[in-house]
Amino acid sequence: MAHDQSTARNDLRDRPTATLVKDVSELVPRLVRQELDLARTELSEKGKRAGAGAGLLGGSGVVGWFGVATLVAAAVLGLAEAMPAWAAALVVATVLLAVAGVMALLGRSQMRRAVPPVPTEAVASTKEDVRAVKESAHR
Repeated sequence: MAHDQSTARNDLRDRPTATLVKDVSELVPRLVRQELDLARTELSEKGKRAGAGAGLLGGSGVVGWFGVATLVAAAVLGLAEAMPAWAAALVVATVLLAVAGVMALLGRSQMRRAVPPVPTEAVASTKEDVRAVKESAHR
């Protein structure tokens, strides 16, 4: 393996500078396009996560609202048979708000996984490419 690398290095040293510059001018745009494709893919995946998180947050609000609108009346009326109506309403509201809170926490967790919307893999890959070019330039 080391022999292959030294042979490749020697082959590059034997090539004219104009040819090397031409090769670099062709390879750099290709590398930039590949890095941009990676960044686009990564941002798309993060956008999907953000959408899922937003959907869960919205769903928690809808479930909370409809739950309050329908179950409160039935639960309060049922519990009012065993306790004062105000206490029955308080018990039912506490349970519904706890369910909405859990859904909101799940949605927030999804949103946090999507931010910051920076293509971290593409940035790391680009930094590695720059480092590799700098190392080979120093040789």
